[in-house]
Amino acid sequence: MNLDFSQIVPYIPFILKGIWATIKLVIIAIIFGFVFGTILALCKITRIKILQWLADAYTSVFRGTPLILQLMIIYFAIPQLTGYDISAFLSAILAFGLNSSAYVSEIIRAGIQAVDKGQTEAAMALGIPYRLMMKDLIMPQALKNILPALMNEFISLTKESAIVSTISYLDLMRRAQVVGAKLYRNFEPLIFVGLIYWVLVLILTLLGKWVERRMKYSD
Repeated sequence: MNLDFSQIVPYIPFILKGIWATIKLVIIAIIFGFVFGTILALCKITRIKILQWLADAYTSVFRGTPLILQLMIIYFAIPQLTGYDISAFLSAILAFGLNSSAYVSEIIRAGIQAVDKGQTEAAMALGIPYRLMMKDLIMPQALKNILPALMNEFISLTKESAIVSTISYLDLMRRAQVVGAKLYRNFEPLIFVGLIYWVLVLILTLLGKWVERRMKYSD
């Protein structure tokens, strides 16, 4: 087998810098997706029909089209339509955040609707405002139920972040491609970066299990 991992050793510091680039992108996209997804979920369960329709239409579009297509449209269409030269990083944040929010909204909606309706009725009978009821009563219970699904979404987002290499954002995947092009050897840097992704996902998985245990014992 024509393998020589020693050739990528001088490029390891360059590749490792991509860890922070990837983590930064994922963290911001996760926060964006969670916040906007929560808003969408609340729109889906409201009695205002137009908000329900808009939230459902948004989810249908972003779940029904490929993420890479959404990324390309944002990266190439915004400069064409507005004249604003959007950066690869901002394009990735928008694409991943908007896409993730569609999936997160469905997860949160299902979690909210899984909470016993009797608790909502009791809160309304006691005159508790809707905002406080959702914040202090419904959402904490829903989050406990949907935490595994949310962690799966965040793990998927971490792995899918590799597609930002298509718009030349210097994440882990793109740096592996750069090293491969310089050395004319792609297998070694790709395997090395694959190992890094696996470690990142493993850490996220362990973190999710730890948070799940803490929430379980806090009952």
